[in-house]
Amino acid sequence: MPHSTCRSGNGFRPGYRNRRSLLGSSGSIRSHNSSDTIHGVWDALDAAGAVYDDSAHGRIPNFRGADEVAARLAELDGWKDANVIKAVPDKAQLPVRVRALSEGKLVYMAVPKLAALKPFYLLDPAALPVSPQEAATSRVAATIAPMVEVDSLRPVDVVVLGSVAVNRDGARIGKGAGYSDLEFALLTEAGLIGPSTLVVTTVHSLQAIDTPIPVTDHDVKVDLVITPDEVIECTDPQRPEGILWDHLVPAKIAAIPALQSRMKSAER
Repeated sequence: MPHSTCRSGNGFRPGYRNRRSLLGSSGSIRSHNSSDTIHGVWDALDAAGAVYDDSAHGRIPNFRGADEVAARLAELDGWKDANVIKAVPDKAQLPVRVRALSEGKLVYMAVPKLAALKPFYLLDPAALPVSPQEAATSRVAATIAPMVEVDSLRPVDVVVLGSVAVNRDGARIGKGAGYSDLEFALLTEAGLIGPSTLVVTTVHSLQAIDTPIPVTDHDVKVDLVITPDEVIECTDPQRPEGILWDHLVPAKIAAIPALQSRMKSAER
Protein backbone atom coordinates (compact mmCIF):
# COMPACT_ATOMS: atom_id res chain seq x y z
CA MET A 1 0.00 0.00 0.00
CA PRO A 2 1.70 3.28 -1.08
CA HIS A 3 2.36 5.86 1.63
CA SER A 4 3.79 9.37 1.65
CA THR A 5 4.55 11.91 4.35
CA CYS A 6 2.41 14.90 5.21
CA ARG A 7 1.51 17.79 7.45
CA SER A 8 -1.75 19.72 7.27
CA GLY A 9 -4.06 22.69 7.75
CA ASN A 10 -7.04 24.54 6.37
CA GLY A 11 -8.33 27.70 4.71
CA PHE A 12 -10.60 30.51 5.88
CA ARG A 13 -14.10 29.92 7.23
CA PRO A 14 -17.12 32.20 7.43
CA GLY A 15 -17.76 32.67 11.15
CA TYR A 16 -14.06 32.63 12.00
CA ARG A 17 -11.97 35.76 12.31
CA ASN A 18 -9.32 35.80 9.57
CA ARG A 19 -5.68 35.64 10.65
CA ARG A 20 -3.69 38.70 9.52
CA SER A 21 -0.57 36.61 9.01
CA LEU A 22 -2.30 35.05 6.00
CA LEU A 23 -3.43 38.35 4.53
CA GLY A 24 -1.84 40.99 2.37
CA SER A 25 -2.21 44.68 3.10
CA SER A 26 -5.46 44.81 1.15
CA GLY A 27 -6.96 41.99 3.22
CA SER A 28 -6.87 39.48 0.36
CA ILE A 29 -5.05 36.17 0.62
CA ARG A 30 -1.45 36.78 -0.36
CA SER A 31 -0.63 33.93 -2.69
CA HIS A 32 -2.81 30.87 -2.18
CA ASN A 33 -6.46 31.58 -2.89
CA SER A 34 -8.58 28.87 -1.33
CA SER A 35 -11.51 29.73 -3.58
CA ASP A 36 -9.40 29.19 -6.69
CA THR A 37 -8.18 25.88 -5.29
CA ILE A 38 -11.70 24.70 -4.52
CA HIS A 39 -13.04 25.62 -7.96
CA GLY A 40 -10.01 24.08 -9.65
CA VAL A 41 -10.65 20.75 -7.94
CA TRP A 42 -14.38 20.87 -8.70
CA ASP A 43 -13.58 21.60 -12.37
CA ALA A 44 -11.08 18.73 -12.54
CA LEU A 45 -13.55 16.28 -11.05
CA ASP A 46 -16.27 17.36 -13.48
CA ALA A 47 -13.94 17.12 -16.46
CA ALA A 48 -12.97 13.57 -15.46
CA GLY A 49 -16.55 12.47 -14.79
CA ALA A 50 -15.34 11.53 -11.32
CA VAL A 51 -18.52 12.33 -9.34
CA TYR A 52 -21.99 10.81 -9.24
CA ASP A 53 -23.80 14.15 -9.20
CA ASP A 54 -24.26 16.33 -12.28
CA SER A 55 -21.46 18.52 -10.95
CA ALA A 56 -18.96 18.49 -8.09
CA HIS A 57 -19.44 22.22 -7.56
CA GLY A 58 -20.91 23.57 -4.34
CA ARG A 59 -20.48 20.48 -2.19
CA ILE A 60 -18.15 17.88 -0.74
CA PRO A 61 -17.70 15.84 -3.94
CA ASN A 62 -19.62 12.56 -4.05
CA PHE A 63 -16.73 10.92 -5.83
CA ARG A 64 -16.56 7.65 -7.72
CA GLY A 65 -14.40 5.14 -5.88
CA ALA A 66 -15.70 5.94 -2.39
CA ASP A 67 -16.41 2.25 -1.76
CA GLU A 68 -12.79 1.38 -2.55
CA VAL A 69 -11.59 4.13 -0.21
CA ALA A 70 -13.79 2.80 2.61
CA ALA A 71 -12.35 -0.67 2.05
CA ARG A 72 -8.81 0.72 2.16
CA LEU A 73 -9.59 2.53 5.42
CA ALA A 74 -11.02 -0.67 6.89
CA GLU A 75 -7.70 -2.44 6.30
CA LEU A 76 -5.90 -0.14 8.75
CA ASP A 77 -5.20 -1.23 12.31
CA GLY A 78 -6.49 2.09 13.65
CA TRP A 79 -9.87 1.37 12.10
CA LYS A 80 -9.94 -2.28 13.14
CA ASP A 81 -9.24 -1.31 16.76
CA ALA A 82 -11.86 1.47 16.79
CA ASN A 83 -15.23 1.19 18.51
CA VAL A 84 -16.52 4.76 18.10
CA ILE A 85 -16.50 6.72 14.84
CA LYS A 86 -17.34 10.40 14.33
CA ALA A 87 -18.16 10.89 10.64
CA VAL A 88 -19.43 13.72 8.46
CA PRO A 89 -22.87 13.16 6.90
CA ASP A 90 -21.79 13.76 3.29
CA LYS A 91 -22.58 11.24 0.54
CA ALA A 92 -18.90 10.65 -0.21
CA GLN A 93 -18.41 9.23 3.29
CA LEU A 94 -21.57 7.07 3.21
CA PRO A 95 -19.60 3.86 2.47
CA VAL A 96 -17.44 4.56 5.54
CA ARG A 97 -20.50 4.99 7.76
CA VAL A 98 -22.13 1.85 6.35
CA ARG A 99 -18.98 -0.18 6.96
CA ALA A 100 -18.68 1.15 10.50
CA LEU A 101 -22.24 0.19 11.40
CA SER A 102 -21.92 -3.19 9.64
CA GLU A 103 -18.83 -3.91 11.74
CA GLY A 104 -20.62 -3.05 14.99
CA LYS A 105 -19.03 0.35 15.53
CA LEU A 106 -20.92 3.24 17.12
CA VAL A 107 -21.29 6.22 14.76
CA TYR A 108 -21.88 9.88 15.58
CA MET A 109 -22.98 12.35 12.90
CA ALA A 110 -23.52 16.06 13.44
CA VAL A 111 -26.94 17.64 13.22
CA PRO A 112 -26.95 20.02 10.21
CA LYS A 113 -25.17 23.27 11.10
CA LEU A 114 -25.00 22.07 14.74
CA ALA A 115 -28.34 23.85 15.08
CA ALA A 116 -29.54 22.00 18.20
CA LEU A 117 -28.54 21.81 21.84
CA LYS A 118 -28.15 18.07 21.22
CA PRO A 119 -25.96 18.48 18.13
CA PHE A 120 -25.11 14.87 17.26
CA TYR A 121 -27.05 11.89 15.98
CA LEU A 122 -26.24 8.59 17.69
CA LEU A 123 -26.25 5.55 15.40
CA ASP A 124 -25.95 2.45 17.58
CA PRO A 125 -25.61 -0.69 15.42
CA ALA A 126 -27.25 -2.75 18.17
CA ALA A 127 -30.40 -0.61 18.10
CA LEU A 128 -30.99 0.16 14.41
CA PRO A 129 -34.58 -0.35 13.18
CA VAL A 130 -33.32 -0.45 9.58
CA SER A 131 -30.28 -1.82 7.76
CA PRO A 132 -26.87 -0.13 8.12
CA GLN A 133 -27.14 0.90 4.45
CA GLU A 134 -30.31 2.86 5.20
CA ALA A 135 -29.38 4.11 8.66
CA ALA A 136 -26.09 5.58 7.46
CA THR A 137 -27.77 8.01 5.05
CA SER A 138 -28.20 11.50 6.49
CA ARG A 139 -31.90 11.56 5.56
CA VAL A 140 -32.77 8.34 7.39
CA ALA A 141 -30.45 9.01 10.32
CA ALA A 142 -32.34 12.24 11.00
CA THR A 143 -35.56 10.23 11.42
CA ILE A 144 -34.38 7.23 13.44
CA ALA A 145 -31.32 8.28 15.43
CA PRO A 146 -31.60 9.91 18.86
CA MET A 147 -29.94 13.30 19.21
CA VAL A 148 -27.39 13.56 22.02
CA GLU A 149 -25.58 16.31 23.86
CA VAL A 150 -21.81 16.61 23.63
CA ASP A 151 -21.34 15.47 27.23
CA SER A 152 -23.30 12.28 26.50
CA LEU A 153 -20.92 11.09 23.78
CA ARG A 154 -18.34 8.37 24.25
CA PRO A 155 -14.66 9.07 23.49
CA VAL A 156 -14.03 9.00 19.75
CA ASP A 157 -11.52 6.60 18.22
CA VAL A 158 -11.67 7.74 14.58
CA VAL A 159 -12.80 11.04 13.05
CA VAL A 160 -13.71 10.91 9.35
CA LEU A 161 -13.71 14.28 7.57
CA GLY A 162 -14.92 15.19 4.11
CA SER A 163 -12.86 17.54 1.95
CA VAL A 164 -13.09 19.42 -1.30
CA ALA A 165 -9.30 19.46 -1.53
CA VAL A 166 -6.42 18.19 0.58
CA ASN A 167 -2.79 18.66 -0.24
CA ARG A 168 -0.08 16.11 0.23
CA ASP A 169 1.01 17.95 3.36
CA GLY A 170 -2.42 17.09 4.77
CA ALA A 171 -3.92 20.59 4.67
CA ARG A 172 -7.60 20.34 3.75
CA ILE A 173 -10.37 22.63 2.59
CA GLY A 174 -14.04 21.85 3.08
CA LYS A 175 -17.01 23.72 1.70
CA GLY A 176 -16.02 26.77 3.73
CA ALA A 177 -18.58 26.85 6.56
CA GLY A 178 -16.12 25.49 9.14
CA TYR A 179 -18.51 23.10 10.87
CA SER A 180 -16.08 20.17 10.88
CA ASP A 181 -13.53 22.27 12.75
CA LEU A 182 -16.19 23.42 15.24
CA GLU A 183 -17.37 19.86 15.83
CA PHE A 184 -13.79 18.80 16.43
CA ALA A 185 -13.24 21.70 18.83
CA LEU A 186 -16.39 20.92 20.80
CA LEU A 187 -15.42 17.28 21.21
CA THR A 188 -11.83 18.15 22.07
CA GLU A 189 -12.97 20.64 24.71
CA ALA A 190 -15.18 17.92 26.19
CA GLY A 191 -12.23 15.50 26.35
CA LEU A 192 -13.75 13.16 23.75
CA ILE A 193 -11.03 13.65 21.14
CA GLY A 194 -7.40 13.36 22.19
CA PRO A 195 -3.92 12.57 20.90
CA SER A 196 -4.82 8.92 20.28
CA THR A 197 -7.84 9.76 18.09
CA LEU A 198 -7.16 8.95 14.44
CA VAL A 199 -8.24 11.72 12.03
CA VAL A 200 -8.71 10.86 8.36
CA THR A 201 -10.18 12.35 5.22
CA THR A 202 -11.43 10.21 2.33
CA VAL A 203 -11.16 11.71 -1.17
CA HIS A 204 -10.78 11.03 -4.89
CA SER A 205 -7.20 11.08 -6.15
CA LEU A 206 -7.93 14.35 -8.01
CA GLN A 207 -8.74 15.96 -4.67
CA ALA A 208 -5.23 15.23 -3.36
CA ILE A 209 -3.27 18.21 -4.67
CA ASP A 210 0.21 19.72 -4.40
CA THR A 211 -0.98 23.34 -3.98
CA PRO A 212 -0.14 24.95 -0.61
CA ILE A 213 -3.20 25.66 1.56
CA PRO A 214 -3.22 28.37 4.27
CA VAL A 215 -3.30 27.21 7.89
CA THR A 216 -4.93 28.84 10.92
CA ASP A 217 -4.78 27.83 14.57
CA HIS A 218 -8.36 26.51 14.64
CA ASP A 219 -7.78 24.16 11.71
CA VAL A 220 -7.59 20.41 12.20
CA LYS A 221 -4.73 18.53 10.58
CA VAL A 222 -5.50 15.04 9.39
CA ASP A 223 -3.42 12.02 10.22
CA LEU A 224 -4.25 10.21 6.99
CA VAL A 225 -5.44 11.12 3.51
CA ILE A 226 -7.05 8.09 1.90
CA THR A 227 -7.71 7.83 -1.84
CA PRO A 228 -8.62 4.85 -4.03
CA ASP A 229 -4.92 4.60 -4.92
CA GLU A 230 -2.99 5.24 -1.71
CA VAL A 231 -2.85 6.09 1.97
CA ILE A 232 -0.92 9.31 2.65
CA GLU A 233 0.46 9.40 6.19
CA CYS A 234 0.66 12.73 8.04
CA THR A 235 3.48 12.77 10.56
CA ASP A 236 2.91 16.10 12.37
CA PRO A 237 -0.82 16.71 12.81
CA GLN A 238 -2.06 20.00 14.22
CA ARG A 239 -5.05 19.94 16.52
CA PRO A 240 -6.58 22.83 18.45
CA GLU A 241 -6.76 22.15 22.18
CA GLY A 242 -10.40 23.22 22.26
CA ILE A 243 -12.63 26.06 21.15
CA LEU A 244 -10.70 29.19 20.15
CA TRP A 245 -13.32 31.73 21.16
CA ASP A 246 -11.39 34.71 19.80
CA HIS A 247 -11.60 33.13 16.33
CA LEU A 248 -15.40 33.07 16.38
CA VAL A 249 -17.71 35.96 15.50
CA PRO A 250 -20.75 36.52 17.76
CA ALA A 251 -23.20 35.52 15.02
CA LYS A 252 -21.63 32.05 14.74
CA ILE A 253 -21.80 31.50 18.51
CA ALA A 254 -25.42 32.69 18.58
CA ALA A 255 -26.37 30.24 15.82
CA ILE A 256 -24.99 27.15 17.60
CA PRO A 257 -26.69 26.27 20.93
CA ALA A 258 -23.90 23.92 21.99
CA LEU A 259 -21.39 26.77 21.68
CA GLN A 260 -23.62 29.04 23.73
CA SER A 261 -23.93 26.37 26.41
CA ARG A 262 -20.18 25.75 26.47
CA MET A 263 -19.47 29.48 26.74
CA LYS A 264 -21.86 29.87 29.68
CA SER A 265 -20.22 26.94 31.43
CA ALA A 266 -16.77 28.48 30.90
CA GLU A 267 -17.94 31.81 32.35
CA ARG A 268 -19.19 30.27 35.60
